[in-house]
Amino acid sequence: MGSGHSHSPASQNKRRLAIVFGLTLTYLFAEVIGGLLTGSLALLADAGHMLTDVAGLGLALMAIRFAERPATPERTYGYYRVEILAALTNAVVLIVISLYILYEAYERFRNPPEVQSKAMLLVAAIGLAVNIAGMLILRKGSEESLNMKGAYFEVLSDMLTSIGVIIAAVVMLTTGWYYADPLISAGIGLFILPRTWALLKDAVGVLLEGAPSDVNVGALREGLSQVKGVAAVHDLHVWSLTSGVNAASFHAVLSEGAGHDEMLARLHDHVTKNFKINHVTVQIERGDFAKHETHL
Repeated sequence: MGSGHSHSPASQNKRRLAIVFGLTLTYLFAEVIGGLLTGSLALLADAGHMLTDVAGLGLALMAIRFAERPATPERTYGYYRVEILAALTNAVVLIVISLYILYEAYERFRNPPEVQSKAMLLVAAIGLAVNIAGMLILRKGSEESLNMKGAYFEVLSDMLTSIGVIIAAVVMLTTGWYYADPLISAGIGLFILPRTWALLKDAVGVLLEGAPSDVNVGALREGLSQVKGVAAVHDLHVWSLTSGVNAASFHAVLSEGAGHDEMLARLHDHVTKNFKINHVTVQIERGDFAKHETHL
């Protein structure tokens, strides 16, 4: 017994993500034009980084659209997992970018190039404003969905890059110390890595159908066993379809005299009202029927 197809938390934040995608895409074009007009390789390189972020936001938005599709006979849970695949992809891309930033920082420590600091400062200031706006728009949704969290981290990495570029540009303008650029870049890379690694672990956990962190499986098992009319509970499984959309299945052995339909409704209500679980499947049993089953 379970509920019908419901939209994920990420779907409820689709409009916010679309706004941020538009802002970031517009800034990407501005950065490319600024780099070409000023002849700044630094700006063009950062535009390449921005391109990956635009692709990541676009992927997250596309994943939400897929997840909103209704279930089919071939995909009985619909396309919820596309959101998790998008979060996983964003995490991998961000890890690669962070490692590349660290590599580039090492190379620039060895031979720091001369940078057009004024152009860097101007474009980075615009980028900072865009990224702060994007973070404010996505912050709430990032607490509810791994897909939205991946998009939020994309914007966060951009904001950190903008701050780093501004600081480096100011230092280079005032002191001519070009080591500021690789030093700030290395700090950005080291800041992003552990947070992205956490996102990667969460996404893999969902794909491996691990128990969601917002459901206490022990408390769920104990609560079901204490429901009036339940003699025993076994084969309890809890997993996530996507962030904020959890499912559970279990077998309930009824006490003597307990009614089937009454217990089915009672168990379903207990799970959905006391735990963050949207889809519930209950198998009602009597006596020693469990001995005929194959248990995982």
